[in-house]
Amino acid sequence: MSISYAQVTALALDPIEKKPLYRFHPGSFILSVGSFGCNMACPFCQNYRIAEGRRGEIETRQVSPEELVRTAISLKPRSNIGVAFTYNEPMVGFEYVRDAARLAKEKGLKTAVVTNGCVSQETLNEALPYIDAFNIDLKCFTPEGYRRLGGDLAMVKAFIETAVQKAHVEITTLVVPGVSDSQDEMRETAAWIASLSDEIPYHITRFFPCKHMLDERPTDPELLHRLRDIASETLRYVYLGNI
Repeated sequence: MSISYAQVTALALDPIEKKPLYRFHPGSFILSVGSFGCNMACPFCQNYRIAEGRRGEIETRQVSPEELVRTAISLKPRSNIGVAFTYNEPMVGFEYVRDAARLAKEKGLKTAVVTNGCVSQETLNEALPYIDAFNIDLKCFTPEGYRRLGGDLAMVKAFIETAVQKAHVEITTLVVPGVSDSQDEMRETAAWIASLSDEIPYHITRFFPCKHMLDERPTDPELLHRLRDIASETLRYVYLGNI
C-alpha cells in the first residue's frame, strides 16, 4: 500500500470546471482531495510543493475513504456531486483512489481523477471501474519531450485509449515554451485525439512562470488562439484556459 494512503494535503469544494471538466455535469461542484507525490518531474509544475513532498516533510491529515465520502455526502446541499482526486498525481496512491471511489459509487456519488496518465494498464484497471470522469494531462506529443519530463508518451496514450472506453475523458495541454508550443505538434496531437473521438473536450491552457522556469514569459495569448484554431480543425470542443 502507498505510504500516502489516506494522507491528505488539500481538501476543497471546487467548481467542476476547475478540474477542468467542462462537459461533465457543468455548473456543479465536486469535493476535491489531494495527497502528495508524483511520478514525473516537470520543471513547470504548479503544485510542486505537494508533488515533490515526502512523508514527514509535508503537513497532512488522515482522511479515511469513509470520512471522505461522508464529507462529500454532507456537501450535497452545496451542489456537490461527488469526489475528485487531484492536486498532486493521485494515481501514485491508486489504492486510496480505488477504495474511496468504490465507496463513493456505492453511495451514489460521481467520481473523477485528474492525472498525468503516466500509469500502467494494470494500475489503471484497479481504479477504472469506479471512475466516472478523467481529465488527463497530455504534456506534449513527442517521446523525447516526455523523457525530458520523466514520463512515457506511449504509456499516456495507452491510458487515454483505455479510459475513453469506460469513462468521460477530457484532455489538457499546458502550452509551455520549448515543450508544447509547436503548431505542427498541436496538429498531430489534435488529430490523434480525434482518431479516438472528435467529441473529446480538449483544453489548451496558458503557462505562467513557475518552479524551475521562472525566467520564461507567460504563453503569448495570440499563440494560444492559433493553437486553438488548429485543434478545432479536427476536434469539436476546444477550450482555452488561464487566459
